[in-house]
Amino acid sequence: MTLKLWRVFLIVVLSVALAAPARAESIQTAGRQIEVGIVAVSVVVGVLVAFLIVHYTHKKSAITGCVTSGANGLSLIDEKDKRTYTLSGDPVGVKPGDRMTLEGKRKHTGKTLVFEARSVTKDFGACQP
Repeated sequence: MTLKLWRVFLIVVLSVALAAPARAESIQTAGRQIEVGIVAVSVVVGVLVAFLIVHYTHKKSAITGCVTSGANGLSLIDEKDKRTYTLSGDPVGVKPGDRMTLEGKRKHTGKTLVFEARSVTKDFGACQP
C-alpha cells in the first residue's frame, strides 16, 4: 500500500513541477510573426530568382550541324531547330563540309542569327547529303 501511495505522490509532484502554463498570444505577436515569415519567404524567392537568372545567362549552349562556307563566311544549320547560324569567334578545327558539334553562345543581331563558337566539342566527319 505504501508503494502505491508513493507512486501516486510522485506522479502528482512531477505533474505539477513539469506542467508549463499555456501562453496566450496576442494578435500583435501573431501579426508580427506573419510579417517576419512573409519577409523571409520574399528574400528566399528573390535570391532564387537572381541565381536562376545568372545561371541561365551564362550557360553555354551547343549546336550540331553541317558547316558550310558562303559569301558571309562560315555558317551552320542546326539539326534541332533547322535554323541557319552565321559562325563567329575563332574556334580551332572548324572545317566547311564537316558535321560538328560546336559549343558557344547564341546571339541575335537584327535578322541574322549568330553563333559565337568557342570550341569544337565533336567532329563527326563529312556531312551526309
